[in-house]
Amino acid sequence: MTGAPPAVAFYVNQQDKYMLKKLLRQRISGRTLFCILALSFMQTAFAQTQTITDVLGRKVTLDLPAKRVILGGYGEDYMAIGTEKAYDHVVGMSKGIWEKWRPANWAMYVKHRPSLATLPDVGKVDAQTFSLEKVISLQPDLLVLANWQFKALGSEVSRIEQAGIPVVVIDYNAQTLERHLQSTRIIGQITGQEKRAEKIAREYQQMVQLIADRLAKHKLPKPKIYAEFGFPGVDEYGYTFGKNMWGAMSEMAGGTNISKPFIEWWGHLNPEQVLAAKPDVILITGYEFGSNPTSMIIGQDVDRQTALARLAGYKQRPGWNSLPAVKNNRMIGLYHGACRSILDGPMIQYIAKALYPEVFADLDPEAAYLNFYQQYLPVQPAGAFAVGL
Repeated sequence: MTGAPPAVAFYVNQQDKYMLKKLLRQRISGRTLFCILALSFMQTAFAQTQTITDVLGRKVTLDLPAKRVILGGYGEDYMAIGTEKAYDHVVGMSKGIWEKWRPANWAMYVKHRPSLATLPDVGKVDAQTFSLEKVISLQPDLLVLANWQFKALGSEVSRIEQAGIPVVVIDYNAQTLERHLQSTRIIGQITGQEKRAEKIAREYQQMVQLIADRLAKHKLPKPKIYAEFGFPGVDEYGYTFGKNMWGAMSEMAGGTNISKPFIEWWGHLNPEQVLAAKPDVILITGYEFGSNPTSMIIGQDVDRQTALARLAGYKQRPGWNSLPAVKNNRMIGLYHGACRSILDGPMIQYIAKALYPEVFADLDPEAAYLNFYQQYLPVQPAGAFAVGL
């Protein structure tokens, strides 16, 4: 057979053309082709053309649920909100952020779902390896980008859209309640899991609201907090955070972020600035690995004693023995992979508990973090994800 029957060809939509060409090359029988296309039509009939408003206010019209998706990031969020079945329709992703920076976490997912290992990689935007040609060759019906990726790609986004690929922008990096909730609901729309997304969004909002309500009730002075990415180790000050990520989370938890007046998004503070600010609480974040033997190590497959020992090592920094946080052992270590995600609610609560131990004594944030996996993800992490001296 050299072509689809006219009655069937009429119903083949733009997204199915790639499949039709592939089937014709395989020279399958007309009856088999008719059945496959009829099934495709039935699936298309259940899809609905909808308009999504992304976090930038861009209105994007596409058929939903999406059938061929490329993910720029937020892989765990997409699976938690859309369910694991959503990955049946993921045809590519930017894997480096997950695979490189959270290797043990990535390995846990690959063990559960081996197809992740062979999922095409479209490269990293920040490393300038992101490939437009690869994206287009995968013939997606949707590209989901983080806000920072969208901005970094600039005019190249127009080239993607000109190729007929809609682009939707979500944003968990901003660490604002509004964008967390909006991004969650957008993933729910993309995957056809609106009810599940609404439930997750509502639970997150309640988790954050609990902090605000209690602090409003007690009206206590706001402790000063310093947050640092501990990947470089004790001898080199790592990135600190201004108005996003751990900086924003620290303020949502009721603290005064000492870095905010000096750093807009992320960057380095001079050691003298930290000493002069005299933080009441110090937060050091880390991954499952670091750049040297003194790096903050925490996360998947990391035991609690190792994480605590690495955190305690920061007390040896020059001048830190004079800081209130060090004198009073108010130092905490958190898993860096638990920010920029809808999973970060428990980490905000952990910071709040460090800032106001008596107000939040009843909370068990690390247990809440693991419980999210039990409720919404197909894997269960093992290790230490939040520790305090």
